Amino acid sequence: MASNHPIPDAERGVTTDDRCPIEEVALVVPETDDPTIPVLTFRAWFLGITSCIVLIILNTFYTFRTQPLTISAILMQIAVLPIGKFMAAILPTKDYNFFGWHFTLNPGPFNMKEHVIITIFANCGVSQGNGDAYSIGAITIMKAYYKQSLSFLLALFIVLTTQIMGYGWAGILRRYLVNPVEMWWPSNLAQVSLFRALHEKESKASKGFTRIQFFLIAMGVSFLYYALPGYLFTVLTFFSWICYAWPHSITAQQIGSGYHGLGIGAFTFDWAGISAYHGSPLVAPFSSILNVGVGFIMVIYIILPICYWKYNTFDARKFPIFSNKLFTHDGQKYDTTKILTKDYDLNIDAYSKYGKLYLSPLFALSIASGFARFTATLTHVALFHGRDILRQSKSAMGNAKLDVHGRLMKAYKQVPEWWFLILLFGSMALSILIALVWKRDVQLPWWGMIFAFVLAFVVTLPIGIIQATTNQRTGYDIIAQFMIGYILPGKPIANLLFKIYGRISTVHALSFLSDLKLGHYMKIPPRCMYTAQLVGTLVAGVVNLTVAWWMLDNIKDICMDDEAHHDSPWTCPKYRVTFDASVIWGLIGPRRLFGPGGLYRNLVWLFLIGAVLPVPVWVFSKIYPNKKWIRLINIPVISYGFSGMPPATPTNVASWLLTGMIFNYFVFRFHKRWWQKYNYVLSAALDAGTAFMGVLIFFALQNAGHSLKWWGTELDHCPLATCPTAPGIVVDGCPVF
Repeated sequence: MASNHPIPDAERGVTTDDRCPIEEVALVVPETDDPTIPVLTFRAWFLGITSCIVLIILNTFYTFRTQPLTISAILMQIAVLPIGKFMAAILPTKDYNFFGWHFTLNPGPFNMKEHVIITIFANCGVSQGNGDAYSIGAITIMKAYYKQSLSFLLALFIVLTTQIMGYGWAGILRRYLVNPVEMWWPSNLAQVSLFRALHEKESKASKGFTRIQFFLIAMGVSFLYYALPGYLFTVLTFFSWICYAWPHSITAQQIGSGYHGLGIGAFTFDWAGISAYHGSPLVAPFSSILNVGVGFIMVIYIILPICYWKYNTFDARKFPIFSNKLFTHDGQKYDTTKILTKDYDLNIDAYSKYGKLYLSPLFALSIASGFARFTATLTHVALFHGRDILRQSKSAMGNAKLDVHGRLMKAYKQVPEWWFLILLFGSMALSILIALVWKRDVQLPWWGMIFAFVLAFVVTLPIGIIQATTNQRTGYDIIAQFMIGYILPGKPIANLLFKIYGRISTVHALSFLSDLKLGHYMKIPPRCMYTAQLVGTLVAGVVNLTVAWWMLDNIKDICMDDEAHHDSPWTCPKYRVTFDASVIWGLIGPRRLFGPGGLYRNLVWLFLIGAVLPVPVWVFSKIYPNKKWIRLINIPVISYGFSGMPPATPTNVASWLLTGMIFNYFVFRFHKRWWQKYNYVLSAALDAGTAFMGVLIFFALQNAGHSLKWWGTELDHCPLATCPTAPGIVVDGCPVF
């Protein structure tokens, strides 16, 4: 970490060969450290736990709202800086002796390492409250949708075991996903740049703005500008000019709608829209952007139009071209209440009478991409990284080559692996106990829990490698639910719980690993990281559940989104998606949709196709070892180009691609000095300004009922984009062919 007392290169033993081979890291991350700087101070504990609690309360509260809001850790990261400096100015510097333990409330100026560890605490309050906490989603669905009378103790065990298991996975995977220089976690570079901008003093002789000046200006502009797409002129989020040119053409609006169509010609002037689903494009490597772009163009602009307009695949023209809703055979919304028993099992007779469930064409392709992405990830990592994984397993990283950051971290006591193993196996044992004691409530048998653990063990490392090198998280939600849906059909709660332990524990593990890499870059002692992450996880989990439990018990008709509650501020749109998934994969089950005789049975071939596609790439990389661009072809990331759609839209992804290409190709190549100094700072400033204005708009206007209604606040002026085009299909507001 850069400090006022850097250690000389000669003393540190740093040579040119020690520099990180990843150019972006070498340009941004400081290569100095001062091990004497205090980290877990009283200020860090107080501000860290406070930040964690404040964020988890707010994020839990707003995730139930009809207009959900996620408050990111970057707000607390900025807010605690003046508070930390104020505490450094007023707290007593006296040295206290507590049974031989000496400590002080004020060890000196508020430093960067304290700031980093506070942010680690704050991240625990975000990762559990912004939609990643499917354990809370499962509790909500069990109580609000399935009307189960589960106990608070059971809910607490589910929440904590999920989080702690993720931390256990992170600990045993450090040697593969944190220590190697190739695992560089691109998103952390924006955080590093922001910390340096907030703490380091730059020479006044340098040209242009200092990083902190640039950050404040960019954040101010972003803050003021977001009032337009965020409230005053929301049409800027999806500006679909084709719909204005052809206001009466369904096909034109299907092609041009930025919200309900292919988004051709549409664009967004909203940073929140650009970064909503793939993260900030400014921190994504250009090779990752290129791979995502190939998959996106191939599916959205080639495969989907052919399936919809030429071949009418899966009766596609009976439904909107782009929708995440479930449909009947005649294009109407599928009413799941008609096929449920009072115990929320599948009523087979009612299902046979009501009819099969249908998906929109893009939704079906998105599911198919999940099949391919799962097997492609395993094959890609085995071929391109298998030898490294074996070597690192044999050496336990003991003799592995380290860059300057790895060598500097050798100055600190490491965390023994058994500390993490206790957490991992302890949470597993408690999870199995849950399945045995509360088997009627959770529906998932003990062997189902073990199967979930095995799945998480198999996939966390390969998915982590993809994210650590490309900044793209190739999730496998669909696969987890697909597998258990085949084994335990008609058990929606079991499907939810299996997804939590088999997939969501991996999500949390990757979040912890990303923070561990941030601590690695900023030279935070590993034992301080362990303490902060564990305490933050426990605090956030307990507070998260307590707030959610109180809301579920005290807000009348919470999460009801029928016609009688269309004006309710508590319709829980995030959790409705999770409930629908439990219906598709748990209640109806994949066998009826993808098994023999199922309408979407041919999509299962994508498992095999995904497993095979990385092979020719690997073969050509061996035949032509000097052509380095071949190794950059990443099939899992290509398949990720259209994942998450819906709810992500083609306009979101296309704008992300364009922005990323501008900054991480053209600016990086032709204005590298500017890119080095400002690129990641700009990313953090755009996030911060948008987040601050988003919170202000929500509290001051939307939450108070001050909605603005005029032409410029309509999200998408393409009403016909959601219409079917098959003859004879009758849908309200649409012409009949």
